[in-house]
Amino acid sequence: MTVVKVSPKYQVVIPQKIREALGIKPGQKVQALQYLDRIEFIPVRRLKRMRGFLHGLDTTIEREEDRV
Repeated sequence: MTVVKVSPKYQVVIPQKIREALGIKPGQKVQALQYLDRIEFIPVRRLKRMRGFLHGLDTTIEREEDRV
């Protein structure tokens, strides 16, 4: 686990190892969410880049016989 320090301006630096693993680039936006007692940063991805990320997902739904 990596520990970061909050600056007097409430800024934090995302460690290099994490930036590289997530492909975060300078100027990229991230969502900041509060979840229980922690903060989560989620990289915002362009919709075009998200295309196909669910490829292979099974979308079949079992239905009752009277619903077919």
